[in-house]
Amino acid sequence: MREKWDEGEVSRDRIREVLDSATRPDLRAEQLDDDLTHGAEMRSDHTWDAQGTVSRAITAAGYSGDPQFPHQQPNVSRETSQDEWPSPWEDDLPLAREAQRAVKVLNPGGDVSMPRPTRRRVLGIANQKGGVGKTTTAVNLAVALALHGNRVMVIDLDPQGNASTGLGVEHGSGTPSIYEALIEGVPLAEVTQAVEGIPNLVCAPATIDLAGAEVELVSVVARENRLQRAIAAYPHPIDYIFIDCPPSLGLLTVNAMVAAEEVLIPIQCEYYALEGLGQLLRNIELVKVHLNPRLNVSTILLTMYDKRTKLADQVEQEVRGHFGDTVLKAVVPRSVRVSEAPGYGQSVMTYDPGSRGATSYFEAAEEIAMRGARMGAA
Repeated sequence: MREKWDEGEVSRDRIREVLDSATRPDLRAEQLDDDLTHGAEMRSDHTWDAQGTVSRAITAAGYSGDPQFPHQQPNVSRETSQDEWPSPWEDDLPLAREAQRAVKVLNPGGDVSMPRPTRRRVLGIANQKGGVGKTTTAVNLAVALALHGNRVMVIDLDPQGNASTGLGVEHGSGTPSIYEALIEGVPLAEVTQAVEGIPNLVCAPATIDLAGAEVELVSVVARENRLQRAIAAYPHPIDYIFIDCPPSLGLLTVNAMVAAEEVLIPIQCEYYALEGLGQLLRNIELVKVHLNPRLNVSTILLTMYDKRTKLADQVEQEVRGHFGDTVLKAVVPRSVRVSEAPGYGQSVMTYDPGSRGATSYFEAAEEIAMRGARMGAA
């Protein structure tokens, strides 16, 4: 079989290593196969891409019985049994596994596959350090829960409006937003928007006006309770409310903590992310003592985990050792797909539902839903 190597996919040294290894009598067949499927493009009667998955066009049309795409077998020698050649439509191939994950994440049947809590859960997603995944976590957990039968609201309390962008919600200047609900007392139901393509999900967007809300709230009566009152007056049934907090400990974050019963803390698996965690916990304790005795840190999610580094593993062990079962078992890896999705006004759950990032957030949402069901039962 002729092999065509695309040097743009792998380094020259890697190509040379794999080619040289083919002459060694002690080479295991599966080792060479792994090198081929993960490092090159192989052309034969089937077309393989860099991940070793069969061409999507062939998969989509060929297996459906289309006469244009007969179920061909590759050209092999007479001594090789055709049964030994892996069919590109077998379930254990990467494309098939990715498709299975995508169907599981998207839940096209619309079933309530994640249990609803018996009471409304309001979670503030907070961390004073920026860039740890607060907005990404709020958006993807909300979409995952909504796709699986829960009624969810996202409140974008960050003046940057990134959660609104990630959900594809209009948040230009003049759009009714959470600013009007906080400062002018407009009912929350009048500023929320349905998220296109995601049933059961609404968003209260943030506009640039929210940037001045910190100053304007200073002179407002009961300034720490404005968001709590807005949520309490919301007339429609809701299962989860995720409040995306700004990366600070100002009045907007205090409003979120007073309105919430639970705090979800995303922690980046790096040292700097741990430095400010103590201050955040002290501020949560102050809010609990003086403003909201129901508040507690219920969930910690490890994000941007890079399994190639020893540091990430050490951070995970430290956090799990200190916080115990508060830390979700699911860990969100570094993923280009997660970073790309907001550029298309989507969450990674809909942008690439078969990706590692989508699967990780789906598993995290499952854990949160199961914990909510147990909390309700208790």
